[in-house]
Amino acid sequence: MDTLLIVILAAVVLVIFYVIGAFNGLVTLRNRTQEAWSDIDVQLKRRYDLIPNLVETVKGYATHESGTFEKVVQARNMAMSAQGVKEKAQAENALAGTLKTLFAVAEAYPELKASQNFMELQGELRDTEDKIQAARRFYNGNALNLKTKIETFPSNIIAGMFSFKSMDFFELEDVAQKEAPKVDFKN
Repeated sequence: MDTLLIVILAAVVLVIFYVIGAFNGLVTLRNRTQEAWSDIDVQLKRRYDLIPNLVETVKGYATHESGTFEKVVQARNMAMSAQGVKEKAQAENALAGTLKTLFAVAEAYPELKASQNFMELQGELRDTEDKIQAARRFYNGNALNLKTKIETFPSNIIAGMFSFKSMDFFELEDVAQKEAPKVDFKN
């Protein structure tokens, strides 16, 4: 009887330790994923801050392109106000498209391409796009780890008991839009 009681007690203790470990692992993954999302958010805000300067610089050379400028500003505002991963991804797709249009307009103005201010803004935007991609890869990796942990047995039982939810991936729709806008103003 004493041996049976010790075995049962040891099994209960092991189960308790497993539950605690699984719960803490899920909390850690959720927090890492949330931290990774905040890294994306920081880089997106950096880009949002660069866009008005870029628009003003181009506007100084291409005053008759007001429709393009308005579309960029609208897309920026929509991206800034987007909530959630999926909505943010859709807004970022729209913003990337309008930025490509803005750069296409800029190509028609040789004086603009030679502008030191424009070149610096272009470099800052390229650097920011690279940082967004890196942050997005880090976030998606953490989101994948969390999703895997939530869906695999036996941690899925703990995840269900404590209502852990997986997080959406931050994906861009078009392969061409996944890359930073590539503009060569030196030619």
